[in-house]
Amino acid sequence: MSWVERAREVADRLHPAGLLYSTYEQRLLAELDRDRLPRHVAVLADGNRRWARLNAPGQPYEVGYQAGADKLKQFVEWCDEVGLGVVTLWVLSTENLARNSDDVKPLLGVIERLFVELASTGRWRLKLVGDPSLLPEDMTDALRAAEFDTASLDGLKVNVAIAYGGRHELRDAVRKLLAEEASHGASLADVAERLEIDDIAEHLYTAGDPDPDLIIRTSGEQRLSGFLMWQSAHSEFYFCEALWPDFRRVDFLRALRDYASRERRYGR
Repeated sequence: MSWVERAREVADRLHPAGLLYSTYEQRLLAELDRDRLPRHVAVLADGNRRWARLNAPGQPYEVGYQAGADKLKQFVEWCDEVGLGVVTLWVLSTENLARNSDDVKPLLGVIERLFVELASTGRWRLKLVGDPSLLPEDMTDALRAAEFDTASLDGLKVNVAIAYGGRHELRDAVRKLLAEEASHGASLADVAERLEIDDIAEHLYTAGDPDPDLIIRTSGEQRLSGFLMWQSAHSEFYFCEALWPDFRRVDFLRALRDYASRERRYGR
């Protein structure tokens, strides 16, 4: 967090309303059942462009993208604070890449800076989740370098879903599986006969991670839009009306409290 962001946070907390929220936050934090927290939280950080239209009329959408990126950095801090193991941030879908290039280019710049800044803290293990072949080569190189620099770190793992689509992920998983089997001399008939669910799971972008226990989406939208289609089969969902840059720590703690109160059935 930059000194500007810290100063803004301190000012917010010193305001009477901020003091009230701070007290409420501490109460929520104290009441959390640590034994019932999710291991893996995923978030669809939605509403950045709408936030820009409302809060910075006439300004480019990049203002909203940057506000959303600043909030994502805070969100990772919050996840680390409560002791989560994995967090997945969806920041760019494959569909987003079809937008006007004047819109996409600044968004890619904000995302690259976000990824590199998260990695530069030296606190979290970063992983690019998505199809890097859809990104500019220099951006992919920067993301991979930052990912490599954090590969040996312990603690919170941060997946950043960039150029991610649920159907793309399943397609890529099947492609990898078939290519691997073919390299071992297996025929399509062989693969079809012994294919198991775990075989596909082992080739997903998030292979090795637990499936998300809790998926949060902001901005009032109540759909997954293809996010973690395979992994979310038994996830719990929490939908929040706030646009992503307005998402508060109080909202996050409420989501955790709501999750902890649920009885998970895993389809049974």
